[in-house]
Amino acid sequence: MNGSVELVPSVPDAFARLVAAALAEPRPDRFSLFLSGGSTARQCYQRLAQVGSAGSGVSWDTVDIYLGDERCVPVDHPDSNHRMIAETLLDRVGPVGSDHPMYRSGSPSSAAADYQAVISPLPAFDLVHLGLGPDGHCASLFPDSHALGVVDPSILVVANQDPNAVNPHDRITLTYSGIARARLVVFTVSGASKREAFAGIVSGSDLPAARVTADRIVWLVDGDAAGDTPLPPEA
Repeated sequence: MNGSVELVPSVPDAFARLVAAALAEPRPDRFSLFLSGGSTARQCYQRLAQVGSAGSGVSWDTVDIYLGDERCVPVDHPDSNHRMIAETLLDRVGPVGSDHPMYRSGSPSSAAADYQAVISPLPAFDLVHLGLGPDGHCASLFPDSHALGVVDPSILVVANQDPNAVNPHDRITLTYSGIARARLVVFTVSGASKREAFAGIVSGSDLPAARVTADRIVWLVDGDAAGDTPLPPEA
């Protein structure tokens, strides 16, 4: 598998500590933080808001917020990833450097093109947070979906759908080439419902999440998700 595994008692706690430490490191430039959606991400961002609060050393005004994927729904829709991110993190930590919702209106393809224009000038993505679906997807890169075949390194964002109709709504997502621009990718995997998918990742199954590459990949996994899966030696 790509990356190293850290078996942790609490994925949200481990995520918050890792990200807050990365954000607090001295740096000459701004920090580009790409966030995700889902129930595990919600818990991670709630905890990050606590760990990265005033006095933590995190200067949120130098952090630029982007999304790794989004449902094509209004920003105030209950299913909007950005709405969840705002409620759990952004509204709690105060003003950030900039905030870039991935979908506002229009067709999925035009929204994807617009977001491509937003992120293309970035020389690299400092940190990309990804989850793992029970079907092995990450971001909105679903099994058998057309986005898996996008290999042009210049295409960073595409519109996509789940052809198996498991995950609702049209989507916009980073491509593999987009994710590969990351200095650090952090996967968060929590709960027994992710056990089969995680076991497939470890065993080398050709699941969408297994194809992710980046400068560094860290998998934060709890005991319920790991089960009795033998972890790779570097874990």
